[in-house]
Amino acid sequence: MAYDEKLAERLTNAFSRRKGVKEKKMFGGIAYMLNAHMCCGVIDDLLMVRVGPDEYEKALKEKHTRPMDFTGRPMKGYIYVEPRGYKLDTDMKSWVDRGIKFVKSLPAK
Repeated sequence: MAYDEKLAERLTNAFSRRKGVKEKKMFGGIAYMLNAHMCCGVIDDLLMVRVGPDEYEKALKEKHTRPMDFTGRPMKGYIYVEPRGYKLDTDMKSWVDRGIKFVKSLPAK
């Protein structure tokens, strides 16, 4: 299994009513692009969230999070949330909303 398909399905449902969202296979997982900017994704069983550089350190202080280090080096502004951190739908929605909030602050592509 390259990525948790059940988590991907939950993300697809979370983004289903939002315009400008595309799913893109990358990093051996799946990314959810909002207005052509990477917002969230799934790698293995980890939820990837783009929180942005200003919220990065704050997000890392929360339980069940760690830096996104897909390349072996942390990507500032991106975090992984472990399964216990998104188990409840309300927790997952909170992370998705944080990703959306940051991406909506970016200039249009």
